Amino acid sequence: MIFLELFWTFFKIGLFTFGGGYAMIPLIQQEVLGNGWMDSEMLYNFIGISEATPGPIAVNMATFVGSTVGEGFGGSAILGAICATIGVVLPSFIIILIVAAILKNFMQNKVFAKILSGIKPVVVGLIFAAGAMLVYNNTAKQEFDFIALALMVIMAVFSVAYKRFSKKKKDLSPILMIVISAALGMVAYTIF
Repeated sequence: MIFLELFWTFFKIGLFTFGGGYAMIPLIQQEVLGNGWMDSEMLYNFIGISEATPGPIAVNMATFVGSTVGEGFGGSAILGAICATIGVVLPSFIIILIVAAILKNFMQNKVFAKILSGIKPVVVGLIFAAGAMLVYNNTAKQEFDFIALALMVIMAVFSVAYKRFSKKKKDLSPILMIVISAALGMVAYTIF
């Protein structure tokens, strides 16, 4: 029964979340904590692990939660991971198949374009809420990390300045941004 519940819970999350994995974090938090599957500290650890491992954060979160819940309720960790992962991915797969079948009609429909424009601010809000939740949880346990905040601001300013003043007018490669951020973090945390 837990496997069906895992599938259905993550299917709903995948179906009703726009904007990718980070926008799913508040819904995952509500469902996982609401069902009593794990405590908030364990969930926040899973968020960190999901961000650090390769792949989409929503799929990683579903896999980690499914594995833990499946094993914790006397079942199989592998089956729990599979049920949760399929549940979170299946709605997107179905929607993409439907949209691809009627793509031309959607792209020319002004109402659909306005709906997508209306969804954009909601996605930004959900991502902001996920970030605020992580900052709040981190500061509740320890002092606020001003070094991390300073590094984030430096990288944001650097990225915008690069795009504005470079001759190519392109964004920096995300891989290059990660490498630069890691180097700055190592230097900053070594010095301070």
